[in-house]
Order: sequence, then structure tokens, then C-alpha cells
Amino acid sequence: MITGRCLCGGVRFEVAATLGPVIYCHCSMCRRASGSAFATNASVRTDGFRITAGRELITEYESSPQQFRGFCSRCGSPLYGRHAAFPQMRRVRLGTLEGDPGTRSVAHIWVGSKSAWFEITDELEQFDEEPPIEYCAPGRQGGL
Repeated sequence: MITGRCLCGGVRFEVAATLGPVIYCHCSMCRRASGSAFATNASVRTDGFRITAGRELITEYESSPQQFRGFCSRCGSPLYGRHAAFPQMRRVRLGTLEGDPGTRSVAHIWVGSKSAWFEITDELEQFDEEPPIEYCAPGRQGGL
């Protein structure tokens, strides 16, 4: 079991399922939503993701058609993403987790639109756009 929370502590959640590979997303929307060079995400099955406190504080923003970003309406912390076409999955923002999630980074995605001021210096796989959906699935350990 992994726990997580927003910055103010008003929203708390548990992840009681296996996280998918950690992915660094460099798309312009993730950069704007995180205020950083990229967002760090891992997929989890929706039935393994449970809000334990502060559900009323969560606001969802539809950043693209059928793609929603959940965040704390009090402190603004990004918590998760979800796509209406894949209701069985959530993309958890790893910066909200407490403790070691037990999975490691495997790739950078949307590097075709990454910020010019950030240089990728690791050896992780890179995708100019979105990798195949199966690549990010929970239980997958990375690599195509």
C-alpha cells in the first residue's frame, strides 16, 4: 500500500495496486500543469486508487477532449490524470506519493515538444510523442 496527499494535506489517497512504469511527460500541457520541465506519472488501475480524505476538494479540468486532470482546489497540487476512454486507469502524479513507490523511471515521452531549456542526460528510452498504451500499463517493467 502506498499513500499520497496534496501539498496542504486536504486530499489523501491510497494506491493498493501495482504501479506501471514511471514516465516523464514533456508535453506542453504537463509542463504547464506542473510548472516544471516535465510531469512524472505512473499508471494504476482505478480500482486500486482510493481517495481517503478530501474528495470534495478535488476539481477536475478537461485539458483535452475526454482527458481530465484532478487537482486539489485548495492548494493546486496535481493528483492524477484520467481519460474517459480508459475508465479503468488513472495516471498518478508521483510527486504526491509518500515513500518509495517500488517502480523506477523507464522513458521520456513527448520529447518532440520538450522545453528548450531542459536537456535530457539519462539513457532512458525517448518517444517524440505518446508511446503505445500498453507500454504504460501497470505490471509492465518498461521496454518495448
